[in-house]
Amino acid sequence: MRWIAALLALLLMGLQYRLWFGEGSFAQRADLERRVQQQQETNQYLQERNSVLASEVEDLKSGLDSVEERARSDLGMIKKGETFIMVIKDDDR
Repeated sequence: MRWIAALLALLLMGLQYRLWFGEGSFAQRADLERRVQQQQETNQYLQERNSVLASEVEDLKSGLDSVEERARSDLGMIKKGETFIMVIKDDDR
């Protein structure tokens, strides 16, 4: 009878070890949940960024106003007949 109790105690300890420290343990589950949360936040950020980029691409495809605005701001281009004036700030004053 003693050996059955000892066997059951060893079996219980083995199961408890796996529950707390082995594969699929509480600690591993908590770590996986944390990593899933981080990945979901990263995915949300990237989805928002892709949405902005898709909107920008659609604007560039659909009209010349956005292309003109982009050329003026990014490339410093001007139209025929316009005069380019560059204002330089004097940081010494």
